Amino acid sequence: MHAERAKNGIACAHSGGEATSVSVSTGTFSDLWRRAVDEYGESPFLLFRADSGETTSWTYAEFDDVVSRVAGTLAESGVRPGAAVHLVLRNCPAFVALWLAVARLGAWMVPVDPASASRDIRSQLRRVAPAISMVATTRLAAFQDGAGGAAVIELAEDASDLEPGAPLLQGAPLLRGEPVTPEDRLAVMFTSGTTSEPKGVEVTHANYVSAATAMAAAAKLAARHRWFVTLPLFHANAQYYCFASAIGVGASVALTASFSASGWVPAARELDVTHASLFAAPIRMILARCPDSEPPLALDHVWFAQSLGTEHHKAFGELAGTLPRQLYGMTETIAIVTADTREPPVPDIIGPPFGGREVRLVVDGQDVADGVPGEIWVRGVRGKDLFAGYLDAPEINARAFTPDGDRSWFHTGDLAVRGEDGALRFVGRVDDVIKVAGENVSLTEVEAAVAQAPGVLEVALVAQPDPVRDHVPVAYVVPKDKSAPPAVADLQEWAVRHLAPAARPRAWHFIDELPRTSVGKIRRFRIAS
Repeated sequence: MHAERAKNGIACAHSGGEATSVSVSTGTFSDLWRRAVDEYGESPFLLFRADSGETTSWTYAEFDDVVSRVAGTLAESGVRPGAAVHLVLRNCPAFVALWLAVARLGAWMVPVDPASASRDIRSQLRRVAPAISMVATTRLAAFQDGAGGAAVIELAEDASDLEPGAPLLQGAPLLRGEPVTPEDRLAVMFTSGTTSEPKGVEVTHANYVSAATAMAAAAKLAARHRWFVTLPLFHANAQYYCFASAIGVGASVALTASFSASGWVPAARELDVTHASLFAAPIRMILARCPDSEPPLALDHVWFAQSLGTEHHKAFGELAGTLPRQLYGMTETIAIVTADTREPPVPDIIGPPFGGREVRLVVDGQDVADGVPGEIWVRGVRGKDLFAGYLDAPEINARAFTPDGDRSWFHTGDLAVRGEDGALRFVGRVDDVIKVAGENVSLTEVEAAVAQAPGVLEVALVAQPDPVRDHVPVAYVVPKDKSAPPAVADLQEWAVRHLAPAARPRAWHFIDELPRTSVGKIRRFRIAS
């Protein structure tokens, strides 16, 4: 092990010429990128697989040349330090280049769902007042309907956006930007808005560096590894867990333009990936759509979040070549809070607190005993290992944080139960737990179980008022074969054999698809009850 060397405020530990961990105490995300380019310039950084199947790749040094040109274009377009750049893009190389260019300029990005409706675009622009918006050609009409005469650069969302002569590369290269501090804002990411208006999560340079450090360690990431990113890049999962950690250790990332359940395994094999991060819903879709003849992969590591049933956990482990490990984290918590580190990993544990994170389970301000559900509170420093706060929302921030010295407890709104071994089991959002005749029923846990029933592709449960039992769960099922859904009687019989009485759905409805956020969270309020 060579002695640690610091460059641009970033300390990196080396072993045998390959980065195995990163120890970061200070520095900006731009510093982190510069160090990666200096150390791993000739190593692969980004592989982009278009929907056509064509793959384009860049080394760290090649991509840094692109970032310099993009930064120059933004500067010539009026982007100054402290300005916002609005990204209305799906997964594409331009997104990554813009992120790094914005960091270099001391500006900040606002990555949003490219499928945002006109009214959402109008709200986003009102709240962040960007200097310029980057919008896909396919979404330009919807954007203009909501944006009026806002400044915009139109992009194709493919590798051509980073070819000579493309609009993003018109400016003179900008090698060094304005001085930036770790506390400076780098992004505002809007929450999914499953139950209310999206909140703007403020993320600093130090937050991204913190994520890089913690997530590289959590995934045991080294320069030889390659992340497979199929989830939306505008979401924190892809940014924190995959891209930031890869940059931190000089690893590479394989990015696909879109998610394909049937094509996930072949693409992972073709791109020679080692690591992946998914949610439970995409995993279930992959299992349902992947041909039986598809040979299994040999991945080193897979993260997953949200509940996954035992059968699906085992089946995906066989398909991926490694059992997936459940974690827990939020956009607001930056890096993960807990992770299942046991051998072998199990499907129903989010694990103990990871990497020294401080966690409480709380009800009415008091810590709960083992075995009792409580809201997850996470302690950290705002703007470093916790997000800085919600954008222009002092009242919401006052409710979300409890100050504790130079640190704060963040109230996540998620419930968990602690076992005797200290490991936590995820229960669901506070609103996802209902009382059925006095018994607590986690709709999230029941959904994971029912998704394993014969003939079921996926399912959502909603609470229905009941004059005797307070509430009862009602199931909305997407069948695997929509032309021949399972019989309700068969589902009821399955529920009797596999679910506790209070958890059994009192009615079953078949629907074509579930209303979800961009990363698979169910929007229960949009399901008719």
